[in-house]
Amino acid sequence: MYHISNGPLRVSIAAKGAEIQSIFHSTYQLEYMWNGDPVFWGKKSPVLFPIVGGLKNNSYQYNGNTYFLGRHGFAREKLFTVTAQSPNSIQFTIEPDAETEKVYPFEFRFSVLYTLDEQKLHIKYLVENAGETAMYFSVGAHPAFAVPLIPGTNYTDYYLAFNKKETTGKWPLSADGLVETLSIVVLDNSNVLPLTKELFHGDALVFKHLHSSSVSLLSDKTTHGVKVHFSGFPFMGIWSAKNADFVCIEPWCGIADSVDTNSELTQKEGIQHLDAGQEFERSWSIEVF
Repeated sequence: MYHISNGPLRVSIAAKGAEIQSIFHSTYQLEYMWNGDPVFWGKKSPVLFPIVGGLKNNSYQYNGNTYFLGRHGFAREKLFTVTAQSPNSIQFTIEPDAETEKVYPFEFRFSVLYTLDEQKLHIKYLVENAGETAMYFSVGAHPAFAVPLIPGTNYTDYYLAFNKKETTGKWPLSADGLVETLSIVVLDNSNVLPLTKELFHGDALVFKHLHSSSVSLLSDKTTHGVKVHFSGFPFMGIWSAKNADFVCIEPWCGIADSVDTNSELTQKEGIQHLDAGQEFERSWSIEVF
């Protein structure tokens, strides 16, 4: 386990998956992350790479070949190497190995950089194409925040507040985790989404191209909460395991396959294209209060 701190904030990150394990505020004596109870969901903040969501038949086509890859890709199960570290920042990196080459035929260097700045944890994804041809990938976040956050409050005391009013639908997921072709209205000229555990009994709420650039976890019964800044991420997932005490706020550069996909990786919705020798960067942040 690795730790970074700037005084009031202390963040713990596991080398496996470069996964955040804890965001603790010493002044407030408050832990913001889900506890990872495996009865419901044993992870806390997996990093999603080189795909986000699931693939139809857990496979994709590239250059006439079929590759098999599980939901959200392999990064969350890989042991990352620490490639830079200071008291308030740390960078983790993975590169191809014999296992990844079987499921993902690209030369890459994927790094996750965590940096603390006052009340914020900044997260940067850096993808480098180390090969001689174009590569295709998705990347995304999956942090789970504790709800209720404060003792004496309940799950339904909390809500999500987007920084802009939205008129948008969620894109339902099929039983196989694929995106359906028609959306269902969730927000109608509103920026508030009340939290209930029943909200997630039909799996995640998947949004496309929101106008907002941040969303906050709030309650009228406490001044404490979380704000996720996600400018530059075209997709967003909101999810919780059934009846669990957390909510995931997930900025994505990529999305699960649609039910009518042709499984060609280069034609996948939301897929990122990176030319040989080029780099891709995307950043988001978690602000706590």
